[in-house]
Amino acid sequence: MKTDFFKYQAQTTPHPIGMEISHASGSYIYDSNNKAHLDFVAGVSACPLGHRHPKIIQAIKTQLECYMHVMVYGEYVQKPAVELTKLLAKHLPNTLEKTYLTNSGTEAIEGAMKLAKRATERSEVIAAKNAYHGNTMGSMSVMGYEERKQAFRPLIPNIRFIEFNNKTDLEYITQNTACVILETIQGGAGFIEPKNGYLEAVRKKCDQTGTLLILDEIQPGVGRTGKLFGFEHYNCIPDILVTGKGLGGGMPIGAFTASKDLMDLLQDQPKLGHITTFGGHPVIAASALATLQEIINSDLMPLALEKEVLIRKLLKHALIKEIRGIGLMLALVLPSKEIADRLIIEAQKHGLILFWLLFEPKAVRITPPLTISNEEISKGCGIIIDILSSIK
Repeated sequence: MKTDFFKYQAQTTPHPIGMEISHASGSYIYDSNNKAHLDFVAGVSACPLGHRHPKIIQAIKTQLECYMHVMVYGEYVQKPAVELTKLLAKHLPNTLEKTYLTNSGTEAIEGAMKLAKRATERSEVIAAKNAYHGNTMGSMSVMGYEERKQAFRPLIPNIRFIEFNNKTDLEYITQNTACVILETIQGGAGFIEPKNGYLEAVRKKCDQTGTLLILDEIQPGVGRTGKLFGFEHYNCIPDILVTGKGLGGGMPIGAFTASKDLMDLLQDQPKLGHITTFGGHPVIAASALATLQEIINSDLMPLALEKEVLIRKLLKHALIKEIRGIGLMLALVLPSKEIADRLIIEAQKHGLILFWLLFEPKAVRITPPLTISNEEISKGCGIIIDILSSIK
């Protein structure tokens, strides 16, 4: 299997981890030798209810018995998509009332930027340095990390980058700016939270200039930070909200949400302003609906903040310089890339899955399922401390 993996399936790095997967359940992934690996990554924040949650499995099976793909997005009334978008609207501010479902987070970013340009009739887009919003050409254009995109230029023009958390840079937002796009919490940069009312200041400047604010909640959204969406911590409501990853409960999804007046602009001038064949797929929408219902109707969100406290208590070591983030979106900052690499690689040998962040080589991701138990947290943190203590 591993030979065929390298021969037939395209890879994204020269040295993929290459663990052969047998099955997964709850907080564990099992390899082909049936060794259990405690998952502190959750599919890079994509599995908030862990692996094969029974309510998600049942929702998928029930929908499979009814129908799968029947028509391109937006033409037929399909109950899972309608119920999902209705539930989102119920739990979002009144100005975020209509949702466009897509196949992935990066496609939702594309749609959000198109909507902002259509609404404002402006072309300038402002993004943040060290930002990551996806890897299609449009999303890559607002990636604030030149090393990752220089080989693919030319990209979309008229993009300006500002420094996250730097209020002085907000002067670059003008009446020529269609939208400002920011991650509510910068992910690839190392789980950087907005500080000192930064998002409130961005919101105010956008209001002054008629600029739309897009907040990317692909990672922090769907309960991971202890609230349904990260922006709820920072007193800042976006004009367009983008989500993905965890919304699907392990299935591929993205979504962007705005007011009815904004979203309806994609219907005309031109018609078919944003189209997709499989966006809102009924089986995936059923999975997302079950995921969202469970997170909203359970105590998983307040427990995420309690579990954060436990993780911070357990992960005290001279080599851990800082723990960034909130809830179960956390990053260990270590003294060097070499130590971070060693921790991640050694952890897998000890049955614990950790992973890297995109742009911060000294950081190690801790984004377990929201359903992880305190006992599992203690077990995983114990492995981390033991490994760090073995490093001379």
